[in-house]
Amino acid sequence: MKLASLKNRTRDGRLVVVSEDLTRSTDARMIAPTLQAALDDWAHLGPRLEDLARDLALNAVPSERFHERDCLSPLPRAYQWVDGSAYVNHVELVRKARGADMPASFWTDPLMYQGGSDGFLAPRDAIIARDAAHGIDFEAEVAVITDDVPMGTSPEVARGLIRLVMLVNDVSLRNLIPAELAKGFGFVQSKPASAFSPVAVTPDALGTAWKDGKLNRPLLSTLNGKLFGKPNAGSDMTFDFGQLIAHAAKTRALVAGSIVGSGTVSNKGADGGPGKPVSDGGLGYACIAEQRTVETILTGGAKTGFMAHGDRIRIEMLDDRHHSIFGAIEQDIQIT
Repeated sequence: MKLASLKNRTRDGRLVVVSEDLTRSTDARMIAPTLQAALDDWAHLGPRLEDLARDLALNAVPSERFHERDCLSPLPRAYQWVDGSAYVNHVELVRKARGADMPASFWTDPLMYQGGSDGFLAPRDAIIARDAAHGIDFEAEVAVITDDVPMGTSPEVARGLIRLVMLVNDVSLRNLIPAELAKGFGFVQSKPASAFSPVAVTPDALGTAWKDGKLNRPLLSTLNGKLFGKPNAGSDMTFDFGQLIAHAAKTRALVAGSIVGSGTVSNKGADGGPGKPVSDGGLGYACIAEQRTVETILTGGAKTGFMAHGDRIRIEMLDDRHHSIFGAIEQDIQIT
């Protein structure tokens, strides 16, 4: 099943069920007015939404043309947004570039931060920044939306509490990060609003691509019309989503509608070392910072610049038939 929140006069949008091929949608307001309302009572409303999805597939209910440009993020705002760093390869590269050793615990205990969730960008909204000198970067990631998660939930149980999967652009202002982290209290100014894919998808609808809490498909990032990265989101993922959710819920419960991110998708190179750019036959990267990091490791300095006014980033994942699974996040940079 695929769900989306269409723009209307409210902050939370109008819930619709979307066809598998993302061409049609049908109104779900008679079941739940918003996605959050559906998540609040998923045990009862989830099956009704599944029935509606089957009716849509059979052309048994009224439908309308589905346009990704009409979408808000599936949850335009959420009770909680936490982002992990499941791809430890990415962390190791960044630390190596600045000559810092990586603690062994990073391989067994996930890194995670709590982000702002009071308002997310729509998947076609511009990324508005005040100054290009802040180091504007995209971060292509996978995220899940949970049901209620009790405190102390195990990774195995947590996997069964994943209700929806989506993509995210976790925008970063790289040049603001060092000073904020040096304070020892986490991100605020260096992490502006994130954007999520137009459509959120139930794990069962992902077929064999979803296994053991991982999404095993290439995640495509296209910068100014040129493929920047295509790392596989299931490869080199040190912590699956069950582990990430369990980590977040170790000392507190998570409410239905909590969003948990994977962190920047990152693959090792074929030789086990740093990955190569797409132009050199590699899988590329899911953020500019990682390419700059590899450049620093190999040549002593970064060559690739961060994003500037007018740049465009597109993040998408395709199925075996080369059809979009979640729709595309496509955003321009605007410097004000």
